[in-house]
Amino acid sequence: MLVVAAIGGWVLVATKAKAPAGPPAAAASASTKHGGAHRAASASATGAATFSLAWVGDMTFGTLDEWPADGTGSLVAAMKPYLRSDLTVGNLETALGDLPMSKCSPHETDCYQFEAPTYTAKDLKRDGFAAVNVANNHTLDAGPAGEASTDRALRAAGLRWAGRPGQITYLTRNGIKIALLGFAPWSYDADALDIPAAEALVRTAKQHAQVVIVMEHLGGEGDDYRHVKPGEEYFLGQDRGNSIAFTHGVIDAGADLVMGSGPHVLRGFQWYRGHLIAYSLGNFCGYDTLGLDAYTSVSAILHVTLNAKGQFVKGSITPLRLVAPGVPERDPDRTAVSYINSLSRQDFSGNGVVRISAAGTIEKH
Repeated sequence: MLVVAAIGGWVLVATKAKAPAGPPAAAASASTKHGGAHRAASASATGAATFSLAWVGDMTFGTLDEWPADGTGSLVAAMKPYLRSDLTVGNLETALGDLPMSKCSPHETDCYQFEAPTYTAKDLKRDGFAAVNVANNHTLDAGPAGEASTDRALRAAGLRWAGRPGQITYLTRNGIKIALLGFAPWSYDADALDIPAAEALVRTAKQHAQVVIVMEHLGGEGDDYRHVKPGEEYFLGQDRGNSIAFTHGVIDAGADLVMGSGPHVLRGFQWYRGHLIAYSLGNFCGYDTLGLDAYTSVSAILHVTLNAKGQFVKGSITPLRLVAPGVPERDPDRTAVSYINSLSRQDFSGNGVVRISAAGTIEKH
């Protein structure tokens, strides 16, 4: 099953994040006693400090009143060991709440709307997530009220989010100030079709953070949209953005890492000006909502370590495969490695192709 965009409006909600909780009390105490805080600040200033990040693709948890009997958290609980990082983020492609859904007209075909209970936010927090991208074509599945309900649930769970128009979310990890931004090709999200405005928002973020991370939800959907091609992509008559122009533009403006979702399949990875672009990580979970064919069932977790200057230190992927009813499992065949390598070679050969070893390590550019 593929996902189709909603059309609607959004009232600007811009947030400036509070610094997250620090390290465990014992560790924090030891650092303070021995001047660890000063050393961390010094390391951050010189770029020696680093932080680890994990990114997953599209996450859905069912639709209104059609949720897993064991709770939505049961879909990803087994992945918890692989989600450990200083900053774990994914694309939340659903409204949170129990409100009537309003996107699809009666008897409309090729239209899907997703909603998950508000406790899903707490489940994601418990399983290791620190933030989510909310810029996607399911923002208004339950209308503006559903959008507000989603924000309340995320706030109550202590999960940060990015992707509303004009929104920059600031966090601190290991003394490094990080800005998160999310974009999608709809006006009710931070609009990826307006590349100059996106670049301006990135430049603003760069003025206030050491590292800027962009999450993008771009491109057509399904097997036919595995490749990243120059120019605009259209899907079911909708402009789904220009992935290359957008990602290169935000890096030119100061972004240090771009992580993608949206096509529901893996896409290639590219180096651009020394920065990593992961165009799509495919599907991470979807309870009876997402396709499970040879391409849409193959997924991965992206692991990246950056320093305080936003430079790539190391990276890898954990190959996954979704099994019915849409649950991620480790893939013993490691199919994602060969898929990403093949797509990267075909789409970016001679132009920043990324190579991943058989063990899943991203080879430095």
